[in-house]
Amino acid sequence: MIVVSHRGPARFEALDDGQFDVYPGSGGLAAALTPLLVERDDATWIAACLGEGDRAATRAGATRVGAVDLRLLDLDAHTHRLHLDVISNGTLWYLHHGLFDLVHRPRFDSRWHEAWEAYEAVNRTFTEATAASADEGEVVLVQDYQLALVPGLLADARPDLHIVHFTHTPFCGPNSMRVLPEMPAAALIDSMARVPCGFHTDRWARAFASSVREIRADVEPRCFVSSLGPDPEALARELESDGVARAAADLDDIVGDRLLLLRTDRVEPAKNIVRGFFAYDLLLERSPELRERVVFVAMLHPSRTSMAEYQAYANEVDAAAARVNERWATASWTPVVVDSRDDFARTVAGYRRYDALLVNSVKDGLNLVAKEGPLCNVRDGVLCLSPEAGAFDELAGPALRAHPFDLVATADALREALAMPAEERRRRAEDLRLIASNRTPADWLGDQFTASGVR
Repeated sequence: MIVVSHRGPARFEALDDGQFDVYPGSGGLAAALTPLLVERDDATWIAACLGEGDRAATRAGATRVGAVDLRLLDLDAHTHRLHLDVISNGTLWYLHHGLFDLVHRPRFDSRWHEAWEAYEAVNRTFTEATAASADEGEVVLVQDYQLALVPGLLADARPDLHIVHFTHTPFCGPNSMRVLPEMPAAALIDSMARVPCGFHTDRWARAFASSVREIRADVEPRCFVSSLGPDPEALARELESDGVARAAADLDDIVGDRLLLLRTDRVEPAKNIVRGFFAYDLLLERSPELRERVVFVAMLHPSRTSMAEYQAYANEVDAAAARVNERWATASWTPVVVDSRDDFARTVAGYRRYDALLVNSVKDGLNLVAKEGPLCNVRDGVLCLSPEAGAFDELAGPALRAHPFDLVATADALREALAMPAEERRRRAEDLRLIASNRTPADWLGDQFTASGVR
């Protein structure tokens, strides 16, 4: 089996003695797949070098992770930047998450077309590396929008392979696909339609199928739906760790005996962090009984800081949090506490302690926070969840609906969550835990094998 993804399962930092420290790769894919593969002797993972430590480890031949043969591609820096910042994150991410202000953006100028050529070049490099590495008839699992051209290119180069593509984001559907120039839109659809394509929820699968039929009327897409779930055993071990114990003590010092409203997100526009603060501001305005009784702890991790749009959004996030504190803070109470440390132990401590968890994303392929939180929580915390998150399809029953654009509805959901009677909290929390534990990473990986035709 070969996994092909832009980001690998580990990152490397060189030490003075020529050895390397190895750190877990960031993102849900690495967290989900790495424990399943590290003890297998038949797994190869192909990804890009993401730093000088990765490049040094690659030159030294020191990139093995457990039993996984990790092969990191040292891409040309300029080409890689155009592929990632302009096309993958600056265009496809915005398109699939519905983030473009179409009056102003996008603009497909000559620089953009140069970047599209870079996107094609990076996908060809991944294809060539995969074709050279794969044994006859091997299963190849290509992951996500950064490598959407690989399935078609690889099917041409190695028709013997069993190729599957899985998209972890939403898929935008035919109306938004028309925003792209015709040639790139057709190239993406042609490539993905060559192989079985997986999505976390039926909504995104239907949107992709509609796009295929719109752009290639003679092609019948092969879609499958496979929701990813957390690893309950791994979360249970983390809950018992010393790091979580220390983080929980710190959190208790911050919150005290007040209610805890929690969110934990990367700082990026699709997570809808600013509107979440605005809804909390409205909650405090309309529910004076909650003032000084609740603390909103926002664990916000920097993301894509090289992109101007993300820098601007991070400034908006800081301003929105400051506005709430300037309006409502007292000598003994800070309504919003922003924690910008990317520390999973602190996140798990937050999961364990929250009374209400806010996930109000504009759109999400899945959103694992909505599943991890209930599995870790010990206070019968209530989940307030955006219906635009892929996880909503599974969790809609016990979760409270938090419309991502309706501040009043979100404020009402927060008030209901924080005032909910104990018995209803207990019932909803039990249902959330049951649903969140129904699907494991092993189930998700197994569905891709099934889709490949190899059992």
